[in-house]
Amino acid sequence: MTVTLARRGVSCVAELLDEDAPRTCEAVWNALPQGDAVQHAKYARNEVYTMVPRFADPEPGQENPTVTPIPGDIVYFSFDSGMLDRSFKEDKGIDHLPGVIDLALFYGRNNLLLNGDVGWVPGNVFATVVENLPAMAEACNDVWRSGNVGERLLYERLER
Repeated sequence: MTVTLARRGVSCVAELLDEDAPRTCEAVWNALPQGDAVQHAKYARNEVYTMVPRFADPEPGQENPTVTPIPGDIVYFSFDSGMLDRSFKEDKGIDHLPGVIDLALFYGRNNLLLNGDVGWVPGNVFATVVENLPAMAEACNDVWRSGNVGERLLYERLER
């Protein structure tokens, strides 16, 4: 799978972790391509993510969970509508959805999935970056420094 910051023109290649997260990998693979406006984490630290409408039926449930993702981890989160702050949902244009999927790329160290409102937020690690993480990390950090306006985070199939 490729993960791309479209406006910045930077991509990396990720390998699906089929043995560790088979349900999540299948759900994501079958739903690709996915992507939308990129966001940079406020609390988790070195994370860029996009939120998309739910696509798995049924939801994969928890597998290969973490609250301490490492550089290169790609993580799937499923959030019910009630878990997200109203103003956040309105700002992201997702307030009409019953829930969303957060597809996140962690590009640096010392991440902690702890939300001040709800506590620990474990996610399913379903892929790991195997090519071009340094360039992607630099571009992700630029999202933090320069802003996310007009940028999209895209997840697409890479068939070799």
